[in-house]
Amino acid sequence: MATLARLMSRKPLAGRVAVVAGATRGAGRGIARMLGEAGATVYCTGRSVSGRPATPGRPETLEETAELVAAAGGRAVVVRTDHTVEAEVERLFARVRSEEGRLDILVNDIWGGDPLTEWGSPFWKLSHRQGLKLLERAVHTHLATSRHGAPLMVERNTGLIVEVTDGDTLGYRGNLFYDLAKNAVIRLAYAMAADLEAHRVTALAITPGFLRSEAVLDHFGVTEANWRDAIAKDPWFAESETPCYVGRAIAALAADPDVKSRSGGLFSSWALAQEYGFIDVDGRRPDWGSFFLSRVDEIVARDDPSDDLDRFVVRSRLFQTDLDPMLRDESARLRAWLAEQV
Repeated sequence: MATLARLMSRKPLAGRVAVVAGATRGAGRGIARMLGEAGATVYCTGRSVSGRPATPGRPETLEETAELVAAAGGRAVVVRTDHTVEAEVERLFARVRSEEGRLDILVNDIWGGDPLTEWGSPFWKLSHRQGLKLLERAVHTHLATSRHGAPLMVERNTGLIVEVTDGDTLGYRGNLFYDLAKNAVIRLAYAMAADLEAHRVTALAITPGFLRSEAVLDHFGVTEANWRDAIAKDPWFAESETPCYVGRAIAALAADPDVKSRSGGLFSSWALAQEYGFIDVDGRRPDWGSFFLSRVDEIVARDDPSDDLDRFVVRSRLFQTDLDPMLRDESARLRAWLAEQV
């Protein structure tokens, strides 16, 4: 496997054209920045532009993302696009075709589901209206965007489509509509890969770990400069990552001449960091997967009484193991532990 040092010894994505759908903030912004760092021309799309904020309480704009892309060494193009409106999506790719004549990388990171997710309630108590709106924003948008972006790749028999999700397993994510959305885009990548195989276009899904997005930093009352101060409030934050970490993972995938072998798969920022040898922009190499598993093992092995958080963590891991036949022994062990806590 190529190392990051070799992949990034030059601008490996120079001359490539990318669309990052949902580039205003969070993972999308980090992905756009790191594709720019690798030399790509990045079309940054979303709804929030200067003077026209679209997400209540969030100040980030696409223009700010574009400035970060340029500062990283890439070329950025801002295209305000509401991906729930298919005509706007169609116009976006018509513009890419007209201006660039090609599309090499498409990243679907459209979300908008945070204010619609009702944590802690069973599915029969959830708002049906809010749930359908969440699926429209987080799944239907991905379908429409890929539908209009893929033809630019198919006609050239090359390209990479990336679906950004949350979690590298098929386990339940704690809320029915959230779970549907995050698992749906994993399945979308798998299904698209099957249809695209004959055209040598790759589709895959990827997840970041505990992401230090703008909203998460605000929640903890810290900035990227002093984020470690929040570890005292939440020890899990110690293994968090910047949005650029998953961005470097996608840049490494896009630069890998053998990326086609990964088509249809589900990957994580931390596992790809180990494979490709890259680090986060803060100089660390967080491994959320190993960190989470070690904490679960500590809880189950401990003789002290468990609390609500302990049981939540173990139950979360149980959900991850339930659908994996290779993890039946672990699933049985965790189920037995939870039964003892009643």
